[in-house]
Amino acid sequence: MYKKLILGDPIDTEAILCEVPAETTESSFTGVEKSVSFLKDFTICRKGLETKPAKENTREACTADEPTGEIILTRTLRGRELVYGLGETLRGINKRGWIYVSNNADDPNHTEDKRSLYASQNFLLLFGDGAAQALFVDVPGKVTFDVGYSELKTLEIRIASADAALYYAESEDPLLLIREFRSLIGRSYQPPQWAFGFGQSRWGYKTAADIREVADRYAEAGIPLSMIYLDIDYMDHYKDFTIDEKAFPDFPDFVAEMKERGIRLIPIIDAGVKMEKGYPVYEEGVKGDFFCKKEDGTDLVAAVWPGRVHFPDFLKKETRDWFGEKYRFLTEQGIEGFWNDMNEPAIFYTEDHLREVFEELDRFKEMEEMDIWSFFAFQDLTGSINNRPEDYRTFFHEYKGQRLRHDQVHNLYGYYMTRAAGEKLRDLVPGGEYLLFSRASYVGMHRYGGIWTGDNKSWWSHLLLNLQQLPALNMCGFLFCGADTGGFGGDCTEDLMLRWLAVSIFTPLFRNHAALGTRNQELYRFEQTDTFRNLIRLRYALIPYLYDTFTRAAEENDLIFTPLALAYPSDERARTVEDQLLVGEALMIAPVYTQNAAGRYVYLPEDMTLYRFRSVTDYDVIPLTAGDHYVSLATSEVAIYVRPGYSLEVSGEEFSITAN
Repeated sequence: MYKKLILGDPIDTEAILCEVPAETTESSFTGVEKSVSFLKDFTICRKGLETKPAKENTREACTADEPTGEIILTRTLRGRELVYGLGETLRGINKRGWIYVSNNADDPNHTEDKRSLYASQNFLLLFGDGAAQALFVDVPGKVTFDVGYSELKTLEIRIASADAALYYAESEDPLLLIREFRSLIGRSYQPPQWAFGFGQSRWGYKTAADIREVADRYAEAGIPLSMIYLDIDYMDHYKDFTIDEKAFPDFPDFVAEMKERGIRLIPIIDAGVKMEKGYPVYEEGVKGDFFCKKEDGTDLVAAVWPGRVHFPDFLKKETRDWFGEKYRFLTEQGIEGFWNDMNEPAIFYTEDHLREVFEELDRFKEMEEMDIWSFFAFQDLTGSINNRPEDYRTFFHEYKGQRLRHDQVHNLYGYYMTRAAGEKLRDLVPGGEYLLFSRASYVGMHRYGGIWTGDNKSWWSHLLLNLQQLPALNMCGFLFCGADTGGFGGDCTEDLMLRWLAVSIFTPLFRNHAALGTRNQELYRFEQTDTFRNLIRLRYALIPYLYDTFTRAAEENDLIFTPLALAYPSDERARTVEDQLLVGEALMIAPVYTQNAAGRYVYLPEDMTLYRFRSVTDYDVIPLTAGDHYVSLATSEVAIYVRPGYSLEVSGEEFSITAN
């Protein structure tokens, strides 16, 4: 079904696994708009090629200041057309009206004016007015999707490269386009069933005693707990594949102790490797030539949590083999799961730019006073240190015999770090069943691990955002996904946590995570202990259905979370609903996401049965007809809507959801 257009000499990202014959190959046209017959409704303008150095390996010759061309795709948006996709992005399910930039960004402030988050998943689905169309822009560098922002009825895709692979398909059935795309990119990663349990995390659990306290207090409260996550504090001075032996003595015994209590420990691994003599990972990396290089051939020196670091060149197979093997240090101590972080890669500063900043600061010291413009310049200077775009153009990768500047493949870095782990963990973890998820990603990483949506906030708007990100992540193959329940940054209130749980108990990845310095938000710290216990037990009752739904979606390239507009294509009203989702084939959720609300209006495209749960065994069953309903819902309650043709039965502490 999908056809491929090759422009120039694109980088093979290995996002697509199946061979798709190139319907058209265009490598010469430049500077003019052109239509390509099978890329229906789009025009293409490819320009800037004349600026590329005329050398045998043009990518290797590109320096930080040399442009590499540009491709612009333009298409008129139809009046009633919906635009879905783009994976992990801000704003609603329908992407019309904003600009989205695929340029993986370490930015913890997910406000509506932002255009980039941690992931780049360049799959678009346009449907609802004529035949549906799907487009995957397989480019690992920066891509800008202007979806009716600059011009209300215009979709403009701007690729910061003269080389691209485009995959296009058309069908009357938009769900078929999703399934066919998923078949091209390969089966989604599936974690073990225990990974569907509830996990507790916090940046700030500094010792084994802290972890034991968390486990003990959850047990005392009678709240089920399957995982406790270890943030950077468990390491020796934030060095990968180390343990702070003073804070965590006898670590293998501690891991075994927790597992006997039904709790698995899930440690973090960061991308940067600390530069320190005597540290084996650093010394092996230098000896094996496994780190990213600057243009002069020396290893890039940057900084993250441990201070000065080198970044492994994960695009290099030898590096992936070496780094993936490093996880053995922890798997041999009983660890069965990991979360990869800071892998956009996040850069606090590069040594070269920091030196430039210090030199420029000397000039400010000599001023008697700073006027407003000098003050703004000072702010810009000191604020330019972290995640500086220019720094991403100063180092290089080895990839399939080519030397590539980092910005050209920036969005692959987190994907290939997680690939390094996933390929090895299949052998390192007994039974080959491991838990793995990442912050940064690109299409293709879904085969090796899941993702969490990064450093969100304890905001009601981010609760809604959590719900709205799920379908597009599924479209791009990321089935094991979820947000930090309650929000990572900021102070979570009890009512927000309760409402957030009513969403998170349906997401495959279910973790309560918070930042250092924020209010403690472990569930046992709130007043309504009984309510929290009931909601978490509700999740465990749902696991059989969720796991079966996940497995079916992985095997059949289907969605777990489906927007109503896709499930009910002939229903005009369903097109506008962005705060309700189908979960699998049988269930619909319509959570409350506003503060102090006692319920909400719900639209039912068909007759459904409302199950309003206060606990697994305490619930109301209310048949509802198609149409609009106001549903009262206390913070202690969770609403599950069962579709016609399915029945929900409760037996003990488990649900059985079957087709009639």
